[in-house]
Amino acid sequence: MYSYNRSEMCTYENLAVSRGFKFIGGMDEAGRGALAGPVVAACVILNKHTIPSGIIDSKKIGDKRRRMLFEMIRSTAFCIGIGFVNSNVIDEVNIFNATKIAMKRAVDDMMVKPDFLLIDALNLNDISISMLSLIKGEEKSVSIAAASIVAKVWRDDIMIGLAQKYPHYGFSAHKGYGTVFHKSKLLEFGPSEVHRYSYKPVAQIQEIWELKKQTKRPL
Repeated sequence: MYSYNRSEMCTYENLAVSRGFKFIGGMDEAGRGALAGPVVAACVILNKHTIPSGIIDSKKIGDKRRRMLFEMIRSTAFCIGIGFVNSNVIDEVNIFNATKIAMKRAVDDMMVKPDFLLIDALNLNDISISMLSLIKGEEKSVSIAAASIVAKVWRDDIMIGLAQKYPHYGFSAHKGYGTVFHKSKLLEFGPSEVHRYSYKPVAQIQEIWELKKQTKRPL
């Protein structure tokens, strides 16, 4: 029987296997809470024979370890898909819907489609794949944890790239999240085109900048 040999965090994978599913994809996202940049989703079908050890929730490990695991997952996984939604679309549809769009795009990006999905805390109601949503899924499923690592590293690299185009904000350090430094630079330079204007901290600073523009206009 096709089953996951590791017992650690494989309970839900093996439950799916026992019900006849073969390609179990773990799904997670990165960037929901950021003030700038895209939300990125990853779908990972692990190879049952080559699951790297040490895969846990991406938030519980540092960047060096996360990147090492990312390379191990990428070189051993059966299939990986990536989907992302940019900040302007997030502003249009809200982050909840944008996250679901990113997840659907991640599935569409896969060369081998999963027949069962384990998803961290979301349901994708309009795709024809069986699924199970798990609260804190990255702590319960090795597949979701692997997806959390892939999504996090992929998004971090996007933000490092954006730091070259928008050097004032320090994206390479905080990856677009609302740190004190980031907010101070937002106040100093105003929001950029990759900021999320529907998020309250960005909207408030944008209002301040609009007031500044008005006071500079000649009478």
